[in-house]
Amino acid sequence: MNRINILFEQKKRNILSVYFTAGYPHTDDTRKIVYELQNQGVDMVEIGIPFSDPMADGPVIQAASTRALKNGMSLKLLFRQLSDIRTGIHIPIILMGYLNPIMQYGFENFCRDCSERGIDGMIIPDLPFQDYLQDYKPVADRYGLRIIMLITPETSEERIRFIDEHTDGFIYMVSSASTTGAQKSFAGEKELYFRRIENMHLRNPRLIGFGISNKETFDTACQNASGGIIGSKFIELLEEKNCTQDAVKELLYRIGRT
Repeated sequence: MNRINILFEQKKRNILSVYFTAGYPHTDDTRKIVYELQNQGVDMVEIGIPFSDPMADGPVIQAASTRALKNGMSLKLLFRQLSDIRTGIHIPIILMGYLNPIMQYGFENFCRDCSERGIDGMIIPDLPFQDYLQDYKPVADRYGLRIIMLITPETSEERIRFIDEHTDGFIYMVSSASTTGAQKSFAGEKELYFRRIENMHLRNPRLIGFGISNKETFDTACQNASGGIIGSKFIELLEEKNCTQDAVKELLYRIGRT
């Protein structure tokens, strides 16, 4: 069984998934960051594939992506770095990236290399859903990979139920229609959105992402879904602390998981 499915079967609430950009702060940091996140109790890791035009990302992740590209990070290099990542790593790993570099690599090649390295799934924010159904899902399924789809407050109930019916793993609930970036709290319309989706009783579990940066926002995510995804705040801490271990410790402290 896919590790993503196993995680959500074994742990229904308080799941923490952490995103970072491959090749940031330094080209060869990828493996070290994954190991440290697992060692300090993070449940799942999302590794970002740097891209020159990350339209869904805020300034922090955009800057990290730019720096990673300047450091020489590429999808080919990332797969080399992940060649034996399953030696000592048991938590789910997801690759998150835009369609352009994945298409240049070749989607079947991408899926094959993910499968060979023990990657469990992918998030492709700009992948049209009809293309996913017709062309991408059959290939991913053949390699045992999950393609995770995003929903936003603007996504219709009909569309959400259609996504729920045709995906597996979990649904990524984007907290707002804006780009990624830390927020101090979730209130008002966001909480109404969270409760609306909760009341739909979807088949797939959900994680909330975009804006989680402290105990209040993480607790709100855990109350309204299976957990939360943190990206921008962790990338900020990697830069601020200049030490992977300290950055992870500080992140866990800020969300009350120490």
